[in-house]
Amino acid sequence: MSADHQQYLGRAEIEAIIPHRGSSLLIDEIIEVEWGKRGVGRILDVGSISYLEGHFPGFPVMPGAFLVEALAEVGAVAVLGLPQNRGKIAMLTGLEGWKFRKPALPGRAVLLEGNITNLRSNYGRGHGRATSGDDLLAEGDLSFAIIPLPQELATPALR
Repeated sequence: MSADHQQYLGRAEIEAIIPHRGSSLLIDEIIEVEWGKRGVGRILDVGSISYLEGHFPGFPVMPGAFLVEALAEVGAVAVLGLPQNRGKIAMLTGLEGWKFRKPALPGRAVLLEGNITNLRSNYGRGHGRATSGDDLLAEGDLSFAIIPLPQELATPALR
């Protein structure tokens, strides 16, 4: 396997690349990544995420904004895993053309595919697609900025 491609990253390896921790880290694993180009991740069970308790009572679904965030995390792993971006953070700067087709439900895994369509030194664009089984849940485009992590805000684990 080449240095620009990796098959699997667990939560510890993901946390070594992006700053998300605890319940803010929505993805459970990366099952494939081509650094700077694309990533494929997974949420193993939507029902394991605690916020579903009140969204919606009697019909728990993952909020669409959380699907977007999970896709952004997959893309962030692919971009921040590049040597020149280590220790930086990726911030969303825009969302375009998002469509939400079906709900992400408890007991189901969600496959998250993020493709980087344009990457410059500190700015990029990508396309995300979330599926569960044969169902398309959501897809759309996002843009992001890559910025240094302010040292006064960084915890020792992120420095």
